[in-house]
Amino acid sequence: MSSATVAPVVLRYRFYRAEVRRARRIGASLIRVTFGGDELAGFAGSGRDQSVSLFLPHPGQPRPVVPLDAGDDWYARWRATDPAVRAVMRSYTVSGQRPEASEVDIDFVHHGDTGSASRWAGRARPGDRVVLLGPAVSDERSVRFRPPPGTGPVLLVADETALPAAAGILAWLPAGTPVRAWLEVPAAGDIRELPTAATAEVRWLVRGSNPPGSGLLVAAVRAARLPAGTPYAWIAGESATVRAVRRHLIAERGLDRRRVTFAGYWRRGASEEELRAEASA
Repeated sequence: MSSATVAPVVLRYRFYRAEVRRARRIGASLIRVTFGGDELAGFAGSGRDQSVSLFLPHPGQPRPVVPLDAGDDWYARWRATDPAVRAVMRSYTVSGQRPEASEVDIDFVHHGDTGSASRWAGRARPGDRVVLLGPAVSDERSVRFRPPPGTGPVLLVADETALPAAAGILAWLPAGTPVRAWLEVPAAGDIRELPTAATAEVRWLVRGSNPPGSGLLVAAVRAARLPAGTPYAWIAGESATVRAVRRHLIAERGLDRRRVTFAGYWRRGASEEELRAEASA
Protein backbone atom coordinates (compact mmCIF):
# COMPACT_ATOMS: atom_id res chain seq x y z
CA MET A 1 0.00 0.00 0.00
CA SER A 2 1.50 3.30 -1.02
CA SER A 3 0.90 6.74 0.33
CA ALA A 4 1.21 10.07 -1.40
CA THR A 5 2.20 13.37 0.09
CA VAL A 6 -0.04 16.23 -0.96
CA ALA A 7 1.82 19.52 -1.23
CA PRO A 8 0.15 22.32 0.71
CA VAL A 9 -1.61 25.00 -1.30
CA VAL A 10 0.30 28.26 -1.09
CA LEU A 11 -2.08 31.16 -0.57
CA ARG A 12 -1.14 34.08 -2.81
CA TYR A 13 -3.45 36.56 -1.06
CA ARG A 14 -4.85 36.87 2.42
CA PHE A 15 -6.85 39.22 4.62
CA TYR A 16 -4.97 41.46 7.04
CA ARG A 17 -6.86 43.08 9.90
CA ALA A 18 -5.39 46.44 10.81
CA GLU A 19 -6.13 49.83 12.32
CA VAL A 20 -5.12 53.42 11.69
CA ARG A 21 -1.94 54.47 13.46
CA ARG A 22 -1.67 57.97 11.99
CA ALA A 23 -2.82 60.15 9.11
CA ARG A 24 -1.23 63.23 7.60
CA ARG A 25 -1.35 65.46 4.55
CA ILE A 26 1.46 64.91 2.05
CA GLY A 27 0.23 67.45 -0.49
CA ALA A 28 -2.70 69.64 -1.38
CA SER A 29 -4.75 66.64 -2.53
CA LEU A 30 -3.27 63.58 -0.83
CA ILE A 31 -3.65 62.11 2.66
CA ARG A 32 -1.26 59.36 3.76
CA VAL A 33 -2.79 56.91 6.22
CA THR A 34 -0.51 54.52 8.08
CA PHE A 35 -2.10 51.23 9.07
CA GLY A 36 -0.68 48.94 11.74
CA GLY A 37 -1.39 45.58 13.30
CA ASP A 38 0.40 42.37 14.16
CA GLU A 39 -0.87 40.65 11.00
CA LEU A 40 0.87 43.22 8.78
CA ALA A 41 4.25 41.80 9.81
CA GLY A 42 3.51 39.13 7.19
CA PHE A 43 2.44 41.52 4.44
CA ALA A 44 4.47 40.40 1.41
CA GLY A 45 4.39 43.51 -0.77
CA SER A 46 6.95 43.86 -3.54
CA GLY A 47 7.04 47.63 -4.05
CA ARG A 48 6.55 49.26 -7.44
CA ASP A 49 2.79 49.45 -8.17
CA GLN A 50 1.80 46.83 -5.59
CA SER A 51 -1.99 46.99 -5.22
CA VAL A 52 -4.34 45.86 -2.45
CA SER A 53 -8.05 45.85 -1.80
CA LEU A 54 -8.96 47.99 1.18
CA PHE A 55 -12.20 47.44 3.11
CA LEU A 56 -13.63 50.40 5.02
CA PRO A 57 -16.57 50.60 7.44
CA HIS A 58 -19.65 52.67 6.79
CA PRO A 59 -20.18 55.66 9.12
CA GLY A 60 -21.28 54.38 12.51
CA GLN A 61 -19.83 50.88 12.07
CA PRO A 62 -17.01 49.92 14.49
CA ARG A 63 -15.29 47.78 11.83
CA PRO A 64 -15.78 46.83 8.17
CA VAL A 65 -18.15 43.93 7.51
CA VAL A 66 -16.08 41.41 5.52
CA PRO A 67 -16.66 37.61 5.28
CA LEU A 68 -13.17 36.74 6.55
CA ASP A 69 -14.15 33.09 7.15
CA ALA A 70 -15.53 32.44 3.66
CA GLY A 71 -12.28 31.29 2.00
CA ASP A 72 -12.31 31.51 -1.79
CA ASP A 73 -16.04 32.30 -1.66
CA TRP A 74 -15.47 35.63 0.10
CA TYR A 75 -16.26 37.81 -2.93
CA ALA A 76 -19.62 36.15 -3.63
CA ARG A 77 -20.52 36.43 0.05
CA TRP A 78 -19.48 40.07 0.12
CA ARG A 79 -21.51 40.84 -3.04
CA ALA A 80 -24.56 39.09 -1.57
CA THR A 81 -24.49 41.27 1.54
CA ASP A 82 -26.64 44.42 1.70
CA PRO A 83 -24.54 47.27 0.19
CA ALA A 84 -25.56 49.47 3.12
CA VAL A 85 -23.95 46.95 5.49
CA ARG A 86 -21.05 45.29 3.64
CA ALA A 87 -17.68 47.01 3.77
CA VAL A 88 -16.79 49.65 1.22
CA MET A 89 -14.14 48.06 -1.01
CA ARG A 90 -11.57 50.14 -2.88
CA SER A 91 -8.33 49.34 -4.73
CA TYR A 92 -5.17 51.19 -3.74
CA THR A 93 -1.43 51.15 -4.30
CA VAL A 94 0.78 50.57 -1.28
CA SER A 95 2.86 53.71 -0.70
CA GLY A 96 5.19 52.13 1.81
CA GLN A 97 5.59 49.18 4.14
CA ARG A 98 7.68 48.48 7.22
CA PRO A 99 7.33 44.81 8.25
CA GLU A 100 9.55 45.37 11.27
CA ALA A 101 6.96 47.86 12.56
CA SER A 102 3.95 45.94 11.13
CA GLU A 103 2.94 49.02 9.13
CA VAL A 104 1.60 49.75 5.65
CA ASP A 105 1.00 53.20 4.12
CA ILE A 106 -1.76 54.07 1.65
CA ASP A 107 -2.23 57.48 0.01
CA PHE A 108 -5.79 58.72 -0.58
CA VAL A 109 -6.78 61.41 -3.06
CA HIS A 110 -8.93 63.70 -0.92
CA HIS A 111 -11.83 65.47 -2.61
CA GLY A 112 -14.01 66.24 0.38
CA ASP A 113 -17.09 64.12 1.08
CA THR A 114 -17.84 63.31 -2.56
CA GLY A 115 -16.76 59.67 -2.20
CA SER A 116 -16.84 57.06 0.54
CA ALA A 117 -13.07 56.58 0.69
CA SER A 118 -12.29 60.30 0.48
CA ARG A 119 -14.76 61.00 3.29
CA TRP A 120 -13.29 58.21 5.41
CA ALA A 121 -9.69 59.35 4.87
CA GLY A 122 -10.55 62.92 5.80
CA ARG A 123 -11.87 61.69 9.15
CA ALA A 124 -9.39 58.86 9.83
CA ARG A 125 -8.23 58.68 13.42
CA PRO A 126 -5.87 56.32 15.32
CA GLY A 127 -7.69 53.12 16.21
CA ASP A 128 -10.10 53.14 13.25
CA ARG A 129 -10.36 49.56 12.00
CA VAL A 130 -9.95 48.33 8.41
CA VAL A 131 -9.19 45.13 6.52
CA LEU A 132 -6.72 44.76 3.67
CA LEU A 133 -6.67 41.97 1.09
CA GLY A 134 -3.08 41.80 -0.04
CA PRO A 135 -0.16 39.55 -1.03
CA ALA A 136 0.79 36.58 1.09
CA VAL A 137 3.77 35.83 -1.16
CA SER A 138 6.16 38.30 -2.75
CA ASP A 139 6.15 39.39 -6.38
CA GLU A 140 2.71 38.09 -7.31
CA ARG A 141 0.60 39.34 -10.20
CA SER A 142 -0.87 42.44 -8.57
CA VAL A 143 2.52 44.04 -9.29
CA ARG A 144 2.19 45.07 -12.93
CA PHE A 145 5.37 47.09 -13.51
CA ARG A 146 7.67 44.49 -15.08
CA PRO A 147 10.20 45.81 -17.61
CA PRO A 148 11.18 43.01 -20.03
CA PRO A 149 14.82 42.10 -20.67
CA GLY A 150 16.59 44.57 -22.90
CA THR A 151 14.61 47.57 -21.69
CA GLY A 152 16.34 50.89 -22.23
CA PRO A 153 14.54 54.02 -21.01
CA VAL A 154 11.41 53.79 -18.86
CA LEU A 155 8.39 55.99 -19.59
CA LEU A 156 5.94 56.72 -16.74
CA VAL A 157 2.57 58.43 -17.32
CA ALA A 158 0.25 58.94 -14.35
CA ASP A 159 -2.37 61.17 -12.78
CA GLU A 160 -2.73 61.76 -9.04
CA THR A 161 -4.51 58.43 -8.47
CA ALA A 162 -1.43 56.65 -9.82
CA LEU A 163 1.12 58.96 -8.22
CA PRO A 164 1.82 56.54 -5.32
CA ALA A 165 2.52 53.80 -7.86
CA ALA A 166 4.79 56.04 -9.93
CA ALA A 167 6.64 57.03 -6.75
CA GLY A 168 7.03 53.35 -5.80
CA ILE A 169 8.39 52.53 -9.26
CA LEU A 170 10.91 55.37 -9.12
CA ALA A 171 12.06 54.24 -5.68
CA TRP A 172 12.49 50.64 -6.94
CA LEU A 173 14.35 51.30 -10.20
CA PRO A 174 18.08 50.51 -10.26
CA ALA A 175 20.63 53.32 -10.19
CA GLY A 176 21.18 55.03 -13.50
CA THR A 177 18.00 53.79 -15.21
CA PRO A 178 16.93 56.49 -17.69
CA VAL A 179 13.35 57.62 -16.95
CA ARG A 180 10.97 60.13 -18.48
CA ALA A 181 7.88 60.74 -16.34
CA TRP A 182 4.76 62.84 -16.89
CA LEU A 183 2.73 63.29 -13.71
CA GLU A 184 -0.60 65.17 -13.61
CA VAL A 185 -1.79 66.58 -10.28
CA PRO A 186 -4.65 68.91 -9.29
CA ALA A 187 -2.56 71.63 -7.63
CA ALA A 188 0.99 72.93 -7.39
CA GLY A 189 0.93 71.92 -3.72
CA ASP A 190 0.93 68.28 -4.84
CA ILE A 191 4.39 68.53 -6.41
CA ARG A 192 6.99 66.89 -4.22
CA GLU A 193 10.39 65.25 -4.36
CA LEU A 194 10.21 61.61 -5.45
CA PRO A 195 13.33 59.77 -4.20
CA THR A 196 15.02 57.61 -6.83
CA ALA A 197 18.44 56.32 -7.82
CA ALA A 198 17.32 56.36 -11.45
CA THR A 199 18.34 59.13 -13.84
CA ALA A 200 14.87 60.61 -13.98
CA GLU A 201 13.42 63.58 -15.81
CA VAL A 202 10.04 64.31 -14.23
CA ARG A 203 7.57 66.75 -15.73
CA TRP A 204 4.73 67.83 -13.45
CA LEU A 205 1.46 68.92 -15.07
CA VAL A 206 -0.74 71.03 -12.77
CA ARG A 207 -4.37 70.66 -13.80
CA GLY A 208 -5.75 73.63 -11.88
CA SER A 209 -9.32 74.40 -12.92
CA ASN A 210 -9.29 71.85 -15.75
CA PRO A 211 -11.39 68.74 -15.07
CA PRO A 212 -9.64 65.43 -14.39
CA GLY A 213 -8.93 63.45 -17.53
CA SER A 214 -9.10 66.58 -19.68
CA GLY A 215 -6.20 65.61 -21.95
CA LEU A 216 -3.17 67.27 -20.33
CA LEU A 217 -1.22 64.02 -20.17
CA VAL A 218 -2.08 63.02 -23.72
CA ALA A 219 -1.00 66.40 -25.09
CA ALA A 220 2.25 66.38 -23.08
CA VAL A 221 3.28 62.93 -24.28
CA ARG A 222 2.34 63.77 -27.87
CA ALA A 223 4.54 66.87 -27.76
CA ALA A 224 7.51 65.11 -26.16
CA ARG A 225 10.65 63.92 -27.84
CA LEU A 226 11.14 60.38 -26.57
CA PRO A 227 14.59 59.14 -25.57
CA ALA A 228 16.50 56.82 -27.86
CA GLY A 229 16.64 53.10 -27.16
CA THR A 230 14.07 50.39 -26.54
CA PRO A 231 11.62 51.90 -24.07
CA TYR A 232 9.19 50.28 -21.67
CA ALA A 233 6.08 52.34 -20.88
CA TRP A 234 3.84 52.20 -17.83
CA ILE A 235 0.60 54.22 -17.98
CA ALA A 236 -2.00 54.48 -15.20
CA GLY A 237 -4.84 56.77 -14.16
CA GLU A 238 -8.15 57.76 -15.77
CA SER A 239 -9.21 55.04 -18.22
CA ALA A 240 -9.83 57.16 -21.33
CA THR A 241 -6.54 59.00 -20.85
CA VAL A 242 -4.67 55.73 -20.39
CA ARG A 243 -6.14 54.30 -23.58
CA ALA A 244 -5.31 57.46 -25.55
CA VAL A 245 -1.68 57.51 -24.40
CA ARG A 246 -1.27 53.80 -25.07
CA ARG A 247 -2.77 54.17 -28.56
CA HIS A 248 -0.42 57.08 -29.30
CA LEU A 249 2.70 55.24 -28.14
CA ILE A 250 1.90 52.08 -30.08
CA ALA A 251 0.23 53.41 -33.25
CA GLU A 252 2.11 56.68 -33.70
CA ARG A 253 5.44 56.15 -31.93
CA GLY A 254 5.89 52.51 -32.88
CA LEU A 255 6.37 51.02 -29.40
CA ASP A 256 5.96 47.26 -29.15
CA ARG A 257 2.60 46.68 -27.43
CA ARG A 258 4.28 44.00 -25.30
CA ARG A 259 6.42 46.76 -23.80
CA VAL A 260 3.46 48.91 -22.75
CA THR A 261 1.75 48.20 -19.41
CA PHE A 262 -1.46 50.13 -18.80
CA ALA A 263 -4.06 50.28 -16.03
CA GLY A 264 -7.26 52.29 -15.79
CA TYR A 265 -7.52 53.18 -12.10
CA TRP A 266 -10.80 55.06 -12.54
CA ARG A 267 -13.21 56.30 -15.19
CA ARG A 268 -14.95 59.64 -15.43
CA GLY A 269 -18.62 59.33 -14.56
CA ALA A 270 -18.34 55.84 -13.00
CA SER A 271 -17.91 54.76 -9.40
CA GLU A 272 -15.68 51.85 -8.44
CA GLU A 273 -18.80 49.86 -7.55
CA GLU A 274 -20.09 50.33 -11.11
CA LEU A 275 -16.73 49.33 -12.59
CA ARG A 276 -16.59 46.19 -10.45
CA ALA A 277 -20.16 45.31 -11.42
CA GLU A 278 -19.25 45.66 -15.10
CA ALA A 279 -16.21 43.45 -14.62
CA SER A 280 -18.26 40.81 -12.81
CA ALA A 281 -20.89 40.85 -15.57
